[in-house]
Amino acid sequence: MQKFISSLQNPNVKRILQLQEKARARKKENAFVVEGVREIHLAIKGGYKLKELYYNPELFPAEKAENLIPFPADLTELSPEVYEKIAYRGSTEGVTGIFEAKELSLENVQLKNENPLILIAEAPEKPGNIGALLRTADAAAVDAVFIANPRTDLFNPNIIRSSVGCVFTTQLATGTTSEIIAFLKQHKIAIFGAALQASVPYDSIDFTQAAAIVVGTEATGLSEEWRENSTQNIVIPMAGEIDSMNVSVAAGILVFEAKRQRRSSAISGSKFKIHN
Repeated sequence: MQKFISSLQNPNVKRILQLQEKARARKKENAFVVEGVREIHLAIKGGYKLKELYYNPELFPAEKAENLIPFPADLTELSPEVYEKIAYRGSTEGVTGIFEAKELSLENVQLKNENPLILIAEAPEKPGNIGALLRTADAAAVDAVFIANPRTDLFNPNIIRSSVGCVFTTQLATGTTSEIIAFLKQHKIAIFGAALQASVPYDSIDFTQAAAIVVGTEATGLSEEWRENSTQNIVIPMAGEIDSMNVSVAAGILVFEAKRQRRSSAISGSKFKIHN
């Protein structure tokens, strides 16, 4: 039976707000909030289980809400006042879902490509940067994204919003720097760290092999552990007055160079020099 909530004091309203605002609440319930039709579709397509769907019929008709649910889930209509309270975005579409979280473990990663391309970010903190990295990963169709030493809950609504749902479209895993390095070595994946120290130009590297591209924060760059364990450190030559750029921009340059090489290699069989 469909439910209806019209009171701002309803316990479910307070619960939704807690899930939006508190990483501790998300962890305790193993759930997170997704707002918007596209993001909900992408979460479902990405294998996340929709537990509850909330909508306001003035913005999102009941039949659309019912059709959005691919399997049994609680459906609740909200009054305009209540939906306005839980709406996270200014221009809301009138539909919000609660999903069951996944364990973002390295053990769950499945690399189906013989020469996988993995994007790794060490200790990113700003949701906007993380969202942009995930959008880049989706656009390039990388095999996986790893977040080393995460400082932000990846089911934070700001990350879901800034990634426009791309947090659900690519294999995603978290771990310590040591754990991820061990994973890469176990799977014989070359490590290319974006760092100024002992580096070569990024476009002189062979990215057609199994490769991981690692970027650090704009403030501190990559940790010494990454630099020491890299197959080769790489740098994007810059002709301006500063020696750094936004991490998501740098990741985009590196990832799409790897994709360009792979397309060229598939056509011509050409190889780039590998620096050791």
